[in-house]
Amino acid sequence: MSDQQDRAQARRAKVEAMREEDDRLRARKRNLAFVLSAIAVFAVVVAAVLVVSRTGGEPAGQAQVVRPDSHRLQTAQDGKVTLVEFLDFECEACAAAFPVIEQLRKQYQGKVTFVARYFPIASHFNAERAARAVEAAAGQGRFDQMYQRMYQTQKQWGEQQVPADRLFREFAQSMGLDMAAWDKAYAADETLARIKKDVADGQALGVEGTPTFFLNGQKLQPKSTDDIKAAIDAALAK
Repeated sequence: MSDQQDRAQARRAKVEAMREEDDRLRARKRNLAFVLSAIAVFAVVVAAVLVVSRTGGEPAGQAQVVRPDSHRLQTAQDGKVTLVEFLDFECEACAAAFPVIEQLRKQYQGKVTFVARYFPIASHFNAERAARAVEAAAGQGRFDQMYQRMYQTQKQWGEQQVPADRLFREFAQSMGLDMAAWDKAYAADETLARIKKDVADGQALGVEGTPTFFLNGQKLQPKSTDDIKAAIDAALAK
């Protein structure tokens, strides 16, 4: 093969690689849009809309949407934009939203504060247990790690009528937590009260299903990842 043929083949290979990368980027964007659509569909199926606004578009009280002790996944120093999610660790729609939120956290690191608030649904057998396990880990500074673990393992324990206490304890052990302290916190009335405080705020704000998002105190009604990004970008531009 001549040098000219080699160069031509190399150019063709480069062009093909660029096309494949473009295809991957387009597919990734379609997948994210599908995830948000799946969230909305799932919420309708379980008769709990993705985001229900009973305030007629008016901002909800900021003191209720975010409290001083609310768990922040990451914090923007300027405090200009805050995205809050009321979530249920056993909710399949929340699990579908999880990778979207993780992507947004990376994209807006240092620019947007992300807050997670508990809203376990009564019909989900292990949802409150999962919230207690996460809150017990939060007492040792490991909220984010246990929060992620719950979504990563949801298929192991979700949608079951068997207590997952032992499995959640194994998660805590694998993270190297002080188990005596974790066990105490997991069973403590104060831990459950902390969770119920989030639920009470959510109910007062009109949260009826999960996940429900608020941006700077305003409920969102996203139909795609781009909708959330557009809302964040608009808030950042103000």
